[in-house]
Amino acid sequence: MTYFKDLEKIININSYSKNKAGVDKVSELMTTWLNQLGYENVVYKRELIGDHNLYSSKKTQGVKILLIGHNDTVFPENTFENFSEDEEWIYGPGVCDMKGGNIVALQSLRNLKNIYGEILNIDVLLVSDEEIGSEDSSCVLKEISSNYDICIDFEAAGEKDEIVVGRKGVGTFTLIIHGKAAHAGNKYQEGINANLEGAYKLQELVKLTNLEKGSTVNPGKIVGGIGANTISPKCEITVEIRYTNHEEKQRLLDGLNKIVNTSYVKGTTCELNGKIQRDVMEENKEQLELIELFENITNSKILTEKRGGVSDANIISNCGVITLDGFGPYGDGDHTIHERALKSSFEQRIEMTTKILSYYMNQLKGN
Repeated sequence: MTYFKDLEKIININSYSKNKAGVDKVSELMTTWLNQLGYENVVYKRELIGDHNLYSSKKTQGVKILLIGHNDTVFPENTFENFSEDEEWIYGPGVCDMKGGNIVALQSLRNLKNIYGEILNIDVLLVSDEEIGSEDSSCVLKEISSNYDICIDFEAAGEKDEIVVGRKGVGTFTLIIHGKAAHAGNKYQEGINANLEGAYKLQELVKLTNLEKGSTVNPGKIVGGIGANTISPKCEITVEIRYTNHEEKQRLLDGLNKIVNTSYVKGTTCELNGKIQRDVMEENKEQLELIELFENITNSKILTEKRGGVSDANIISNCGVITLDGFGPYGDGDHTIHERALKSSFEQRIEMTTKILSYYMNQLKGN
């Protein structure tokens, strides 16, 4: 299958999110291949990270579809590099997260080009910073979202070929606690222990977790104090929240603010920094109706799942675009040196995506 050769080319280019040169090299290859299909691209040039690219097709009246992916990976140079394969699997950085998904989208579009001679109303956005939070590219997604009716994200499929209809929202915050330094031997009572306040706050933060509702609060890092002989004047707690719906989001934010504004140790103060990075992607009626249509188009049952991890689907779904995720190949070991993707799942995903996009092309062509 020739598309595996294309996958090998982009896998063998290190595209760690902070390796601008490498990410841009992957973009150049993807641009070459998409230009061959008649796409024109707008480059969102960036100085410190890779450029983002929007590939535009010819437009006519009818449903407008956006396919999205990212060219960056989590692996710095000389850590996990190079493409390899055996009879069942392909191995390499980004093979399922998500250069493999980009290839599924590309090959599906090649199929459309071969069938119809042109591609209409189907655009592609490939960004460069998804693995570091999409801080920059989220602005691009929000800017263009109103141009589309449907968005398909090519992150990895589930183990049973599930597509993704829900993703948790995520936010990261830092509580900065201020106390008062004092000599631990001579002036103990004059000190105000920020570390002690941090210990109280940490316990209250953990209490906000509600596993039944899928909400977690993780105080993942604590830094405080000067030394054993000094009452701690400052303590910082970095905490991540994840939630499955907007009601839980508000409960967690309200709880977080209450903890910040409560002094468990007299004399301490606290400030809060941070924000919601990607809001929750909730399953909705429009998604389910679209999946039912896709099942009729493909004459197959499409399984769905919800995930705790986030993707750019979180961002565009919150812009009001009907969004489905997980259209890439099945793989596992992502974000580790054992990352791999199942060869057979590429064929399944390409066939499914080609049928779905062909349905819309047939509508536009009057077939």
